[in-house]
Amino acid sequence: MRKTMEIFFSGKVQKVGFRACVRNVGQHLGLCGEVENLPDGRVRALVTGEDMVIEKFLSMVYTCPRALVREISTVDYVLTEFSDFTIRRV
Repeated sequence: MRKTMEIFFSGKVQKVGFRACVRNVGQHLGLCGEVENLPDGRVRALVTGEDMVIEKFLSMVYTCPRALVREISTVDYVLTEFSDFTIRRV
């Protein structure tokens, strides 16, 4: 079943290439969505795909080099279709 998840990553996740890694992992798994830095130091991602693929994605982002993911929180989000997986720059 396709769904969209809003995911918040905390830890050492900014200024270490984490957004690019999140995008690459998502694209590798065939997911679509977007990822952005938040002013409070966290990274937020909206990810759309199959439930089991999103779970695999969540386990794979821990392997991003130079980043130290301390916590991941997820919230179900309204189903949103994206054309690609993009990095949002504010």
